[in-house]
Amino acid sequence: MKFLGKVSDFVGKYMAFFAIAVAALALFVPGSVSFIKTSYVNTLLGIVMFGMGLTIKLEDFKVVFSRPKDVIIGCIAQFTVMPLLAFILTKVFQLPVELAVGVILVGTCPGGTSSNVMTYLSKGDVALSVGMTAVSTILAPFLTPALTYLYAGAKVDVNMMNMFLSIIKVVIVPIALGFIVNKLLAKFAEALVRVLPLISTVSILAIIAAVVSANSAKILTCGFTIVLVVILHNLLGYTVGFGIGKALKLDMTKCRAISIEVGMQNSGLATSLAATHFAQYPLATIPGAVFSVWHNISGAVLANIYARTADKKD
Repeated sequence: MKFLGKVSDFVGKYMAFFAIAVAALALFVPGSVSFIKTSYVNTLLGIVMFGMGLTIKLEDFKVVFSRPKDVIIGCIAQFTVMPLLAFILTKVFQLPVELAVGVILVGTCPGGTSSNVMTYLSKGDVALSVGMTAVSTILAPFLTPALTYLYAGAKVDVNMMNMFLSIIKVVIVPIALGFIVNKLLAKFAEALVRVLPLISTVSILAIIAAVVSANSAKILTCGFTIVLVVILHNLLGYTVGFGIGKALKLDMTKCRAISIEVGMQNSGLATSLAATHFAQYPLATIPGAVFSVWHNISGAVLANIYARTADKKD
């Protein structure tokens, strides 16, 4: 178990590099990973969410009740900034319907699980980040379908009830099971948590491989545009999130947390929803896969910049 723990730490630390390597392999040599089917995406995401549930404790929700204002500000920013930015970018770049739907799905999803780690590395308010992730994830079954309908309903048929049930199935249920295992089998959960970065990283890499390999030919024809849109979406999310914190005169640790939480999305969920509910638009899965690769790179860089700024002020 110690060896696996070390491997897990290594893989988690260099996840961005592994993501780039897998994405490149799937793009240029799709046959090498074609055994990983897009039909596996929901199961793989469920594994990641189960791992998230294993790490959640009741104490993580204390911030919701002790500092509700901060969490409310963060969650409002989460579900207004990213969906609106996604919609604007699809219009500015005049994206075709199948790519536009994918970008909007990324924008309407809750915060990503990596954001908590990045907030810690940035010397931000980790408790606020965890609280925001937990609350936005709980709200996702209601807000993600509604916002997707608002921003994409004119382009495609959005079945909000089916999306609601999908999010319950692949996000809420696995998280709840992980939480229950953590409470009832604490020692087992503690041992499993040690290798969680490895399990989660492998699952996310498999999602990227499945989506990219299945659409490699089409990605090569529109790859630059969608990569540019994803990068802008992510970076603008960081910037606007930080700006909201500053405008409301929150301290710098909270500003860093909100910035990272807003900019980093649960792109695995976006990919899952695209594959399940918009199968007629295969390219709709691509923005989520590209975002999964990119936001781990940008998040690590931004966390380093924020940490250095904090050190200078200290």
